[in-house]
Amino acid sequence: MDYELAKEYIVKRMERGLSPSLHYHSLSHIFDVYESATRLGEMEGISPHDLRILQTAAFYHDSGMLLTYEGHEQASMEIVNEKLPYYNYSPDDIELINRMIMATKLPQNAYHELEKILCDADLDYLGREDFFLIAHRLKLEWMERGTKNTLRQWYEGQIKFLEEHRYFTDSAKKLRLRKKKENLQEIRELFNHTIK
Repeated sequence: MDYELAKEYIVKRMERGLSPSLHYHSLSHIFDVYESATRLGEMEGISPHDLRILQTAAFYHDSGMLLTYEGHEQASMEIVNEKLPYYNYSPDDIELINRMIMATKLPQNAYHELEKILCDADLDYLGREDFFLIAHRLKLEWMERGTKNTLRQWYEGQIKFLEEHRYFTDSAKKLRLRKKKENLQEIRELFNHTIK
C-alpha cells in the first residue's frame, strides 16, 4: 500500500475543501486523531501493517465532511472506496477501514481491535487538559449550523455524553480515564452554577 501518497492526497484535499465553519471537524482534529491513534496503536502492540491501516483510517474517518455534515461517515466510506484502490490498498484493508470509520459514528460501536483504537483516538480529548477548548470548538460549530443551545443546555448535554461514553482499550483507560472523570466533575460544577 502507498500510505504516504494516500495520506498526502486526503490532507491536501481537506486543506482546500473543508468549510472554515468546521471549527471542530477540522484538519486539526484529523491530525489529533492520527497522533492519538498512533500512540494507542503502539501501546496496544499492533503490527506495523495494522498501524498503517489505523493511521489511514484516522486520516480518512471524517473526510466525508468534504461532501456532507449529516451522514459524513457514509460519505467518508465513499471516498475510501473511490480513492484507496489507486494507492494499492487491498479489498480486505479497504473493508476494514470502512468498518473502522462506521464504528466512530455516535454512539460508537466497536468490535475489532482497530475499530476500538480508532474510536478511542477520535474521543481522546475527553480525558485531556484541552477538553474544554476542543468542546467549545464543537459548540461553535453547532451554533454556526443553527443549534441554539443555552450554555446550561450545552453543559447538560456534555454531562450526559461524558457519563455515557466508555473507552474501549486498556491503553486509553490508562491514559485518559482519570482526567475524563475530572472534566466531568468540572462540567457538573459549571452546570450547577449556571442560571436556569
